[in-house]
Amino acid sequence: MKVFETESPKGTFELAKKMGETCSAGTVIALSGDLGTGKTVFAKGFAAGLGITGLVSSPTYTIVQQYDDGRLPLYHFDVYRINDPSEIEETGFDDCISGAGVTLIEWADSIRDIIPEKAIWITLEKDIEKGFDHRKVKVEDEHTGD
Repeated sequence: MKVFETESPKGTFELAKKMGETCSAGTVIALSGDLGTGKTVFAKGFAAGLGITGLVSSPTYTIVQQYDDGRLPLYHFDVYRINDPSEIEETGFDDCISGAGVTLIEWADSIRDIIPEKAIWITLEKDIEKGFDHRKVKVEDEHTGD
């Protein structure tokens, strides 16, 4: 596991952007963290790293948003409103995670049982003692053991 610390939303955005710049087709990013920890800021930075220039917002009500204007397609899921992992099947989830793009899933803990083993788990945590905007970003790549 690697742990990064950021001091602001801009820092979280920039960290995610670097990750987006280096990811490859088939990458699955599973984001977890409490409300307000920066999952959507991370998603926006990651999309920017892929070269996506349009507005990126959390697809809370639509469940998935696809962006095709970057170097790889991005399938951005927000599964906050999913009560049962079987509900995600209707969204084309399996096609996305096995496709030629990159899949980023906010609130991934709620569908942990169907997240592929190759996923990179990223947990965002607040550290109020170090400041209101201070975040710990824990990156665990279960595929490589990092």
